[in-house]
Parts: sequence; C-alpha cells; structure tokens
Amino acid sequence: MSSHTYAMPGDPLPETRLGLALPQYGPLADPAAAARVATAAEELGYRSLWVGDRLLVATDPQSRYPGGDGTPPVQHQTFLDPLTVLTVAAGATREARLGTSTLNALWQPPVLLARTLATLDQVSGGRLDVGLGLGWSKDEYGATGVPWRGRGARLEETLDLLAHLWADGPEVGFKGEHWTVPDALVRLKPAQRPGPPVLLGGFSPDALARVARRADGWLGAGLPLPALRGLWQSVGRQAVAAGRDPAALRLVLRINPVVTRDPMPAEHVPHRGTVQQLAAYLAETITSLGAEPLIDLHLAARTAEEYLDLAGQFHELLSAG
Repeated sequence: MSSHTYAMPGDPLPETRLGLALPQYGPLADPAAAARVATAAEELGYRSLWVGDRLLVATDPQSRYPGGDGTPPVQHQTFLDPLTVLTVAAGATREARLGTSTLNALWQPPVLLARTLATLDQVSGGRLDVGLGLGWSKDEYGATGVPWRGRGARLEETLDLLAHLWADGPEVGFKGEHWTVPDALVRLKPAQRPGPPVLLGGFSPDALARVARRADGWLGAGLPLPALRGLWQSVGRQAVAAGRDPAALRLVLRINPVVTRDPMPAEHVPHRGTVQQLAAYLAETITSLGAEPLIDLHLAARTAEEYLDLAGQFHELLSAG
C-alpha cells in the first residue's frame, strides 16, 4: 500500500472544475435533499454535480464489490434513479454541469438511452456530461436481462448508435451486431452539438484503451497517486497512438471517503482521512494530473446539512486563488 503523505501545495491551486456528488442513496436518498444540495453547492462554487448508478445489492452475490473489503455499502440498498435525480438538479441550478459517474450503458437499449439523455440535455440547457461504464455486478446484468459476456462490444456499439442518433439531420437507420434501428425520422437532438461530452469509466486494459480511442475523458476513482498516474499516462500514450491529443482528455476523479476527526495513517488516504488529508490528496491530483475532483460524501454524512457542511469545507480548501 502507498505510504506517501499528501500535502497541500504552497502556491494557490490552478482553477479546476470541482465536482460534488448529489444526495442519492442511503439515508440521503431524498429528491428534496438532492434539490437543496444542488442549489447550495452551486452557490458555494461547485461547478459540476454528479450521480451514480446502482440497481440492487444481491444477498448472495456472484461478483465481488470492487471497493473496501468487497462488501457493498449498506447505503446502496436504497438508490434513487440517477437520471431522475439529475433532472431534479437541472431545475434547481442554472450553471453547474450535470454528470453521471457512472451510468451503466447497457441496462436499456441505446435508442432509449439516446432519447433520455437528449431530453435531459435539453432540460438542463446543454449542461450534461454523459459518463458511461459497464459496472461490475453479474447480478445486476441478470436482473436487467443483459448478457454479461460481450459487454465491451455492446458498449462500443452503444457509442456508435448514440453518435448516429444525435447527428445532424432527422434521418436515422442502423444495423449492428446487437441492435437495429429501422430507417426512420428522429428530430430530437441534444442541446449540445454534436452531442454532450462522453466520458468512460473502467480500469481494465480494454477500458483504458476505449477511453483513449473514443472518449472525451476518463472517470477515475481514488487510488494512490502513483497508481493513478500510471493509468492516466497509459491513456495518454494510447491516445497519441490513436492520433488524438491527450491534453484534450478530462480526468474526472471520484473519491467516496469516510471522513474522520483524527488523522489517519497515510496508506488509508484517499479512502479514509480528515478533510485536510483528503483535500491534500485531491490537490496533488489537480496539480500533477490536471484532475477534476468529484467528491462523494455519502459515507461521511447522514443528513443534507452534514453533507453541505463537509462540502463547504472541501470547497474552501480546494478553491483556486
């Protein structure tokens, strides 16, 4: 495990798009709380607001949860629909970007996903960031009737179909290996042209290669800085090989920590630590990787008031200037 001790830089931090996860699950699964936090977070200066995607918590899981001790947080047993929460946030804010980190791309057919996302981009006035991934739970795939095998190829085809349905002109028609859209007229398009930014999650070699080839950025997660740097550099090298500019790619970095009163040993950061320790970690990702931090406080707060208090502390430490 990493033993690096993170420290706040002596110079002011460069400006970044600081993000906050919206109340969505556990005791915070309350649409009114999501609206209240969205409005207050924008007033604090958060520039992006995010939601996640969890469908169920299996009692006898086929897949190991990828965080902590492998057991999903009990809070995941109550999880509001992500795009509905973003719609609530769109009505409660004016300027903040609204993103998904991470929406499972395969739980609904691409033609429905394209319509919902285009509508949300219209509702928000062109503020949507689409973050897609494949998830980790075989049980969730089984519940939605989506095959576990071949999901990478299905994601590739989903990206093709989203771009096709969002392109200029109403004429559509698509025949792929997994989905077919008959020749038709579809005039609904996203407000952003040619479509909202699409970021992709995942840590496997295939997932990172897909980010480098196709995405506007990577949805990363809190890892020790050396490991995170290695993955991000791999994306950059593969982007160059694909003829793309790695400097144009965004790194949106989610942390979902337990916030403690007393400092924790360095190897526990960024999964557990004081606000100051966690902010120092995020500050180093900003200065060394150009990251856009995404702070998820569901494991640290039980009420909207606690959530906003912590959000204010993080924003004060990480604001540019």
